Amino acid sequence: MPKRFTAACVQVTAGTEIAPNLEAAATLVRRARDAGADFIAMPENVCMMAQGRERVLARARTESEHPALPAFCELARETGAWLLVGSLGIVPGDGELPDGELPDGELPDGELPDGELAERRLANRCFLIAADGTIAGRYDKIHMFDVDLPDGESYRESATFRPGEQAIVAPTPWGGLGMTICYDLRFAALFRALAQAGAGIITVPAAFAVPTGRAHWQVLLRARAIETGCFIIAPAQCGSHDGGRRTYGHSLIVDPWGEIMAEAGKEPGVITADIDMARVAECRGMVPALNHSRRFSLPEQTA
Repeated sequence: MPKRFTAACVQVTAGTEIAPNLEAAATLVRRARDAGADFIAMPENVCMMAQGRERVLARARTESEHPALPAFCELARETGAWLLVGSLGIVPGDGELPDGELPDGELPDGELPDGELAERRLANRCFLIAADGTIAGRYDKIHMFDVDLPDGESYRESATFRPGEQAIVAPTPWGGLGMTICYDLRFAALFRALAQAGAGIITVPAAFAVPTGRAHWQVLLRARAIETGCFIIAPAQCGSHDGGRRTYGHSLIVDPWGEIMAEAGKEPGVITADIDMARVAECRGMVPALNHSRRFSLPEQTA
């Protein structure tokens, strides 16, 4: 198993239509490969950022019908690089939600679907594609971003997407790769579980909002790297999107000691870093916290 490779993050500003977003991402993937990248990661919602449940559902497809997936598989074969497709909106099961069809009735703003509607929510699904174009891993985002931000922005991800239930460590030529998406970053237990299951790399494709990104993005990514002794590869959306939504950018690659190896700015582009997987064992050897976990009784809940 090779110890060294070059990783890249592709940073994009996705719009509402799949085709131009796919073309823009592919251009940057080729640029990253030309810069020597062996593993190229793209952000959450890389092929579509649309505001509102109805518009997202109208553009969703089953995995077998989504035009971006075969295009990215072919791009992996063309470039010979491993690709991480940060996430696509996937109808979970062929025929469950026909193209463009919406459930009967309107959902009030912020209200979560239930019953039959809940079964028709989408998966926010990340794909790991091997250099030969085969899908090497799938992960459905576990933690839903249901928040009201101080600047007045409000998000109810669970109104449109159903949460995943399975943590994933996928095999790569360089070792185990733990898969997360965006809001998962705030749940340290997931990252620790991935590391203890064999991950030496953890990916965090994201579309972080500007207020929380400015306050927490870098510090949380560095903390997750330090806690797990993993390389963290975090490609991000940037700029202004449909409905006035703004994302923070600043894609990051962080080493297992928490040191920033590469950081993007606020515009679309590519960052790269040379990864030496021997660094994982080195950092874990200095602070072997993953080996020191102990079971304990939970405290009683207080008011």
